[in-house]
Amino acid sequence: MLSIRFPLDPFILPSALKACAALPSLIAGRCLHLLAVVSGLCNDPVVLSSLLHLYLKCGAQSDADKVFAKMPQPSVVAYSAMLADAASRGSVSVVNRLLYQMQVSGAEPNSVTWNGLISGFCRSGHPREALSMLQSMHSKGCGLDSVGASSSLHAIGDIEDAWMGSQIHGCSIKRGFDSDDYVVSALINMYGKCRFTEEMHKVFYEACHIDVGSCNALVAGFSRNGLVCEAVMRFRRFQEQGIELNVVSWTSIVACCAQNGKDVEAMEFFREMQGAGIRPNSVTIPCLLPACANIAALMNGRSAHCFSLRSGISHDVYVGSALIDMYAKCGKVKDARIIFNTMPMKNLVSWNAMLGGYALHGRAKDAIDLFYLMETSNQKPDSISFTCMLSSFSQAGLKNEGWLFFHKMEEYGIAARMEHYACMVSLLSRAGKLDEAYKLFGEMPFHPDACVWGALLSACKVHGNVRLGEIAAENLFKLEPENAGNYVLLSNIYAANGIWDGVDRVRDEMKRLGMRKNPGCSWIEIKNKVHMLLAGDTSHAEMEQIVERMKKLGVEMKRLGYLPSTNFALQDVEEQDKEQMLCGHSEKLAVALGLISTSSGTPLRVIKNLRICGDCHTAIKFVSGFEGREILVRDTNRFHLFKDGECSCGDYW
Repeated sequence: MLSIRFPLDPFILPSALKACAALPSLIAGRCLHLLAVVSGLCNDPVVLSSLLHLYLKCGAQSDADKVFAKMPQPSVVAYSAMLADAASRGSVSVVNRLLYQMQVSGAEPNSVTWNGLISGFCRSGHPREALSMLQSMHSKGCGLDSVGASSSLHAIGDIEDAWMGSQIHGCSIKRGFDSDDYVVSALINMYGKCRFTEEMHKVFYEACHIDVGSCNALVAGFSRNGLVCEAVMRFRRFQEQGIELNVVSWTSIVACCAQNGKDVEAMEFFREMQGAGIRPNSVTIPCLLPACANIAALMNGRSAHCFSLRSGISHDVYVGSALIDMYAKCGKVKDARIIFNTMPMKNLVSWNAMLGGYALHGRAKDAIDLFYLMETSNQKPDSISFTCMLSSFSQAGLKNEGWLFFHKMEEYGIAARMEHYACMVSLLSRAGKLDEAYKLFGEMPFHPDACVWGALLSACKVHGNVRLGEIAAENLFKLEPENAGNYVLLSNIYAANGIWDGVDRVRDEMKRLGMRKNPGCSWIEIKNKVHMLLAGDTSHAEMEQIVERMKKLGVEMKRLGYLPSTNFALQDVEEQDKEQMLCGHSEKLAVALGLISTSSGTPLRVIKNLRICGDCHTAIKFVSGFEGREILVRDTNRFHLFKDGECSCGDYW
């Protein structure tokens, strides 16, 4: 049109600007803006309105402000667009200024204005401001519609105000849009966030028809409340009913399993998702990778990484951060750092994932170097960053560095939280400074929680301190009356010190309370399959070969001077029986399975749900030496890399 010198007019230009906004193409839009100036159309109200929407859609805030300022009398549409944009950026002061300016000009906000404000504040993470707009809307006599109701319900769910949610629910019924698909999904989501699962269930089954949005909301609601079995059952039922489940549906069930300890099931759903022809996206991959990390399923994690590379989503900051976490937790901290270094854009989550990886591996020096790089990169650390740093110092026993960074938080205006005190208690007590650690309890500005007392109790087990162990345990019994692990730790302290009547008292109390000790459990990935082994369990298909290999290992280790540390078999039985108990520890079973299932020289990676015991630690050091294997064991505290008869922890764990 321009090439044949056809003149621009106020009807053609807005259509072209609308196309630029839809792409969006800021460069083309600015070119059209220049043409509007040259042709004298830049002051036309319709053109100005189109330019405003273009710049807002393209995120050119300063250009949008200039266009808005040129409007002699902005319309309600222009005000609504500016207000919605300010709300979506969380700019409360700008919203208040524009609302006042709108009131002075005589323009009255309509339902589009209020809905834009409510949904904008929801998107920017300001639920209370969103509900404040809802109240203003009601006070101005503007009726609630289905759009406003669904947006408001999301905000209500975020602040978990079920009473207010029930008011919106009642209003939706009265106004007749309670059957609207978006409102139904929002109601299910709201009740799920408020932990009102019965109401959530009721809304779903009272809906006129079932759509995929409400199905997704129901699965997410069950997941959020830890009802993973119910979520899986419903998901399977949706499949049987022939509901066309989408990428959100599959991502929700993968996330549900990964977040609730069903890691193997999460990977199975991911494979099934691809088999169903649903293409995972940049949200699915970060939901899957934690499941791979939890059980060190490195090959599955690498497969997800390869998929993200093929799909062009590997540079997404959330995918990259999840990959860093996965590789670090699978023992490949060098690979995690390569991912970190090649990320085109990093956020605070990325930095913290890498710091957490170094902490898990006890690499305090690398963590310090990365922290200072973080500072020079103008990335401000947060409380999680300092938790990672203090945790790495605890693993390495660096007391002075721990105190330095504990006080360094003040430089960033970060008040020490419970987890920071827990790290310091762990650092001091593990370093043998138990009294100094206990003294820190009195300096806390709040009552110590179970995490802090638990750190002290664990260290008392390491150092055999019965007095402080009893104090820590008594506090934990009050704070966590249903946690059997605390009773087991106290029992182990008594057993390690030969106080068998104390062991009997604790066990009798556990029986009275109906508690059972969580069995030791280890996982090892072999040929893309994850094997789980329980302490003392003989149900594994290859248990006969495992036992035979362990016997050979025992003979060889004794020949080399290894003697079982029977003080880690915490029962009052004969020495021979204690040796037999130690042979049944799950990490030893996993290592033996790895040895018989892989070729010579292949590295082994084992994950354990409890702390590795001293005898297993010593035994695996021997195995790594005479088998010529690199054996990586991740317990609840850290990674242990066994190589050539030594461990990366330096026997400090």
